[in-house]
Amino acid sequence: MSFGIAWGLKLYLFAPIDMGNKVWRVGLVPSRLSYTVASDTDLLSAAGNVGIAVPSACKNGVCELCEARLLSGSALNTRNQQIITPGARLMMCRANARGDIELEITAVMAAGNNQPKKFQANVVDVCSISHDVYRVELQLPRRRKLSFHAGQYLSVNLPDAEPCYFSIASSPTEQNIELHIQASPEWQSAQKVIDTLTSGEPVTLDLPHGKACLACAPEKPLLLVAAGTGFAQMKSLVDYLRGTSFAQPVKLFWGVRRHEDMYLRTMAQQWAQDWSVLTFTPVVGDDEDSDWSGHHDQLVRTVLASGMDWNNVEVHASGSPTMVYTLMDALIEAGLPPEGFFSDVLEYAPRH
Repeated sequence: MSFGIAWGLKLYLFAPIDMGNKVWRVGLVPSRLSYTVASDTDLLSAAGNVGIAVPSACKNGVCELCEARLLSGSALNTRNQQIITPGARLMMCRANARGDIELEITAVMAAGNNQPKKFQANVVDVCSISHDVYRVELQLPRRRKLSFHAGQYLSVNLPDAEPCYFSIASSPTEQNIELHIQASPEWQSAQKVIDTLTSGEPVTLDLPHGKACLACAPEKPLLLVAAGTGFAQMKSLVDYLRGTSFAQPVKLFWGVRRHEDMYLRTMAQQWAQDWSVLTFTPVVGDDEDSDWSGHHDQLVRTVLASGMDWNNVEVHASGSPTMVYTLMDALIEAGLPPEGFFSDVLEYAPRH
């Protein structure tokens, strides 16, 4: 058996040990995220499988973007077969766990902990996708400097005007940013944003915002509830999770007043066909004269009838404060733990 010691780096070289197909838990500091990894899978790939965004480029240990410090446990450097012990640094793309471990990596943020920054964005496209909703595609020249989580939102900052906030409709893995902007002629602020975006000039964005987002794939079944253009946030979550190994059931409910308001219904139906874990339920009031809160009640009743185990589900809701609080109250009364309900409304429109 070969044996070598490098005391200064706390690295020990032993003959390879057959670890079998064991699964270990990886904890990340300071984000407090965690995930599991098989003994034959590198730490970077396993993090990506559950949607944890670790910076990386070469994936062969050269660029050093995925560098972390081992705080506890041991790992194997797959390039030189050295055992790595606490205090040493490792490249996650070239390290396999040899037991439960804890890593320090400041580049990985918990949900909502990315600090907002200002970015100049170029407008790639603005197109109408319904009678009053526009799909906007923005390009950031410094995209690699932006980190956000699925479900977060941004502000479009116009000269001499208050910031206008919109959910990001694209996954964090996409190069461009997608927005869904509802702009009826009577909504002057939204129409002003569309006019600015179609002018051909760059726009100033402030992002990311919001704590009701996913830094990694959840460990429970997922319930997504949207009203109107709240669907944009749900699109970001679904696109993100489809790129991971997430296999828990996902139930998506989308409530609108009229059929024509469900501007990407075909897309949601296609998700349900292509992704076996997802079911999609459209909820349409189809009555222009009924009170908007009546549509909220209809949406909530449909969600309550879904038959989910309210003690074992994570809920993300996007829509008006009235809809969100109506839904939250009903689900908590049905048995949902309050900590299982997530919505940006709880942050920007808290109840007193």
